[in-house]
Amino acid sequence: MAEARSGNKPETRGAGSGNPGDALKEITRAAEDANKEGGSKKKGLPPVHLWNPDYCGELDIRIKRDGTWFYLGTPIGRERLVRLFSTVLRHDEDGKHYLVTPVEKIGIQVDDAPFVAIAMEVEGEGKEQRLTFTTNVGDETDAGPEHPMYFKIDEETGEPTPYVHVRARLDALINRAVFYDLVDLGTEEDVDGEKWFGVWSGGEFFPIMRAAELGGANA
Repeated sequence: MAEARSGNKPETRGAGSGNPGDALKEITRAAEDANKEGGSKKKGLPPVHLWNPDYCGELDIRIKRDGTWFYLGTPIGRERLVRLFSTVLRHDEDGKHYLVTPVEKIGIQVDDAPFVAIAMEVEGEGKEQRLTFTTNVGDETDAGPEHPMYFKIDEETGEPTPYVHVRARLDALINRAVFYDLVDLGTEEDVDGEKWFGVWSGGEFFPIMRAAELGGANA
């Protein structure tokens, strides 16, 4: 959760002054205005990468690993509000996540990836295969060179954790059910003279783990 700030650092918004709900209403209005003014008709995504507003501190919003958004420790149950916030979410080069509008930039906390891939569609077979992932906030992304998949291997268990790039440094954790379907599509290919188990999408092979290690991971 967001920690209280002291000294010259910005204070946490909504946690230490006035009505905590005011800060949430303020960023909600700003996000709605941003979508009206700059949103794409195709995707409904405003051009947050073009905006450089002043940093206004932190808001006590946290995105947990399962994709649930929390405000002041309470889940945000309104799907429309979560979708709205996701359209102004930005992951900057400093490694931090922000809600960004033309008038303000507010820090939030993200436990892992900000999105979760909850569904997958498959078109074609083999090297012509294309995988389209749908996230918990309604984004769709076709895995390929511009939207790569990658896999973090747990050092203790050897099990892979899968991710897919959605947009502008924002990734989605592929949930367990979808990952099982992904593994069913897996095949072995030579990568730099070594056999790897992985999956094709968008004309690119995404290695999951060395074929020699596959049995141990499933044990």
